[in-house]
Order: sequence, then structure tokens, then C-alpha cells
Amino acid sequence: MKRTVVISSVVGLVIVVAGYFVFFGGSAKKYDFRLDKVSRGDINVTVTATGTINAVVSVDVGTQVSGIISNLYADFNSVVKEGQVIARIDTTFLWQAVRDADAALDRAKAQAADSKRTHDREKALLEKGLDSQMNYDAALTTYESNSAALKQARAALDRARINLAYATITAPINGVVINRAVNVGQTVAASFSSPTLYTIANDLSKMQVLTVVDESDIGMISIDQPATFSVDAYPDDKFTGVVSQIRLNPVSIQNVVNYTVVVDVNNDKLKLMPGMTANVKIAAADAHDVLKVSNLALRFQPPPDLVDSSAIKSMRDAFTGRAGGTEAAPVPGAFADIRVDSTARGGAMAGPGGQSGSGEGSGKGGLRNFGQIRDSIIAAHGGQMNPEDVRAEMGKLLEKMRAGREPARQAARQQPVAKHQAPASGGGTKFGITQLYAQYQKSPYVANHLSGHARIWILNAQKKLEPVFVRTGVTDGRFTEITTDSLKPGDQIVLGATSTSEVASASPLSGAQQRPGGPGGMR
Repeated sequence: MKRTVVISSVVGLVIVVAGYFVFFGGSAKKYDFRLDKVSRGDINVTVTATGTINAVVSVDVGTQVSGIISNLYADFNSVVKEGQVIARIDTTFLWQAVRDADAALDRAKAQAADSKRTHDREKALLEKGLDSQMNYDAALTTYESNSAALKQARAALDRARINLAYATITAPINGVVINRAVNVGQTVAASFSSPTLYTIANDLSKMQVLTVVDESDIGMISIDQPATFSVDAYPDDKFTGVVSQIRLNPVSIQNVVNYTVVVDVNNDKLKLMPGMTANVKIAAADAHDVLKVSNLALRFQPPPDLVDSSAIKSMRDAFTGRAGGTEAAPVPGAFADIRVDSTARGGAMAGPGGQSGSGEGSGKGGLRNFGQIRDSIIAAHGGQMNPEDVRAEMGKLLEKMRAGREPARQAARQQPVAKHQAPASGGGTKFGITQLYAQYQKSPYVANHLSGHARIWILNAQKKLEPVFVRTGVTDGRFTEITTDSLKPGDQIVLGATSTSEVASASPLSGAQQRPGGPGGMR
């Protein structure tokens, strides 16, 4: 009996101890934080593409007559001038054609002269009444027909002479022969299409890179954007160019719609050769000397037990007006603007009458300014306003403030790159084209639409997380521009948190496991 009681007591004690560890010991989770620092620097947004280097103007030189190639006066890499003879086709049969046409012309002249004499004789007899009208009409018809045949014979002779002239091939432009497609003695037939003898490139000191940009990135491309590229032949050299044309013709490659973007390039050192593959980076937007954070910080969503609820409550109370003793309703969309820098690069938030708050310190200056503005509005209305009226007045004021800040924000985000002029291309795609119509241009890319709101978490003295609301700007995929009064370069921010307990280790929390959507999760 006693033994049974002892065993039962031991089992009960084990159950109690196990329950304590399960229900109480496991609740004290410990976390390892992945931290990073706010930095200041440049952010460059680029679009990468692959293209082929081509001459600005290249002409395939062909022939309009058939025959055997008798002479070639230009070879690969020959520098030729416009009008220079570069090839000849055997003219034996062409000379015979000229002689045949000349003989046919003499025969047509004789027939025309004979019919004219007959016509004149029949006309004289008809006037004297010695011949019938029918004979005169027949003589007139013969004369007109032979006159037309004479014109036709002259045209045939001209055509034979032109074909003889076409046997001499001249260079249509100044340039360099980059391809020779025939040899001496080869027969070329121009019956259905003109065969190509040479390919001549005009002025290799000016080149073009024809890149292919897919439809997801084409919206970020604008005329006059700077571009850099490299080629395998010179891996250590960086070449520069300017976007000169965005062609509207869609090109489908493996079910992906692409568009051709033309980049003009100076090739003064003649390093680039036609056909080289270029790895191109087109600068779409940039921001200089701005605060930036890792994109992981903007995507991090902490577990509830890590968040400092007292800090959240104080923010909510200050926002809704309880801290000032007045139950003012919150202003939709205004909280993020109060938390962030009001001038887009540091500075104060102006209140009514041009007054401003410093906004310095731990980030509570924005909330104090919010309360001061609210109290000033209530005081201006005699101290009696219902929450709806306060919200309406605050909304109007914030709209005015945002409208006043927007030009400065846009100017700060504007690319500090002067308007690029495309290098002289010796005519470019306009070679030989008479421009009668205005060219259609795609709408330019503006990076302002990247602006939004986001939240960053920082550790306080109690090792709890507090949110800091920021305004986001341009992003390069790794870092995002932010504007705020609450953070400065060197401040630590949280990228992720991993639980060291057995429960949390099965599904660790980190910045890479947070909700998708990229920077600006609170847009």
C-alpha cells in the first residue's frame, strides 16, 4: 500500500514539473537579432540588358545586272570614298545589247521616215481630190505607229546603255568594307533580287548598341539616359553612351515581349568592332548623399512578443489627441507624414503662421509638433471644436504642407545629370531620310512614383522593438532611400529576429521570411 502511494506521488511530481516547463518555461523565448546600420550614400537604379554593337549606317552594295565578276577593287577593311569604283561585271553581253538596241533604233528611224513620206503624199493627193479619205487614214495610222516605235527603240537603247553603266559598281557612301561576298569569276544573277557584293559601314568612329529590353523594364527607359557597357574583348574598360531611340516595334523572344533600345557610342579609339556583344547598364534614376537602409529592414515584421506595447500605446495616444487632453480624431494618412522628415532632407515641420518645430532628438518631436498644431487649431476656433472639425482642419493643413514640400522633394530626387547630347552619328538612322513628320517619343521615366511610406524597427533600452515610420524613395533592389528625422547615419536597425528556443527554431523569423512586397510595406 505504502509502495503504491510513493509511486503515485512520484508520478504526480513528474507531471507537475513537466507541466511547469511546458507552460511556463517555454514562454520565455530568447531572440537573436540581426542588426544593421543606417548609412548615407548614393543609390543608383539601373536597367541591365544585352546588345550588339553595330555601325550607325551600313549599306549592302549589290548589282542590278547579271554577269560574271571580272574585277574587284576593294577587299575586307578597305577604306573607300563615295563614287569610287569597287567592282566590275563582265560587259561582253551588255555591249552586244547596246549594239542591238542601236541597230533597232536605226531600223525604227527608217520606218518612221518612210511612213512620214507616205503620209505627206496621201495628204497632198487628198487635198487635190485625187485620193480617198480611207487611204489617207491608213497612211496616218502607219505614220503614228512608226513614230511610237521610234520612241520605243530610243528607250531600249537608253536602257541598254544604263545596264552597261551598272556593270561598274561604285561605293554609295564613305566608309570601310566590313564584308565581301563574291570573288572574281563568280557569276551573279540579278533576275529576282539584287545579290550583295559588299557591306560598307559608314564611319566606325561612331557606333550604336542595339539592346533588347523586356517589357517589365522598358518603362524605366527614357531618351538621353546615360548608359555604360563592357565587352568581352576589353573586360577592364567601361564604355559610355546615351540612349538615342526607343523603338516601338515589339520583338517576341521566347514568349517575352522586348523592345529595341538604341545607345549611341563614341568609338574614337576604334576599339569597338561591329558584332561585339555588349553588357549594358542604363542609369534609370539615382539619389545622391541620402539616408539608405537595407530592404530587409523594410520587410521585417516582428512577432508580437518583441514589440514594445507601451511605446505603441503612447504613439497612439499622442496621435489621437489624448496626450493633450482633447479627444481629437486621428487624421487619416497624416501619421506617417508627421513621423518623417517634413522637408525631405531633414529640417522642421512648419506649423500655423509659419512656426516650426525642430524635429530633432529621438523622433518624438514630430508628435509634439502634431499636438502643437492641433492645439493651435482648436485655440484659433475659441477652444471649442468637435473631433470631426479638428480632423477636417488638420487634413487641409497637411495637404497644404505636402503641396509646398513636393517641389523640393522632386528637385532632391531629380537626377543631377545634365541633358545628354547624343554623339554625332554621321546621319544615324536618319541617313538618306527626309524627315517630314515629328517623331513619336515614349513618355519619360520619373522616379517620384517610387515614393511611399514604410516602417523600420529599432531596439530600445529594454531590448524591445519600437517602430519608426519613414518615407521611402528610390531603390536599387538592395538598399532603399529613406527620409526621416528619427534616424541618422550609424543608428542600428533590425533586419530580422531568430528565436533561440526549440519552438522558435523550427520556424525562425528573419528579414528574408517576411511578407513580400518589397520596400514600402505600409504604402
